[in-house]
Amino acid sequence: MAARPLHYRYALKSLLVHHQVILPVTAGKLDLGPWPQVFYAEFDGQRRKRVIIKVMGE
Repeated sequence: MAARPLHYRYALKSLLVHHQVILPVTAGKLDLGPWPQVFYAEFDGQRRKRVIIKVMGE
């Protein structure tokens, strides 16, 4: 299967930005502090996405 044009460009951007994040939740609310923010970026066009949520802790 041949890669679409510029596919490697999108893959590199995805590696640099990361594809996963750990978000702290305290008392049912995001606990990001005063400066951190969460952004979503789409580099390779719109496709179906899958979200996996793992709950850890007490």
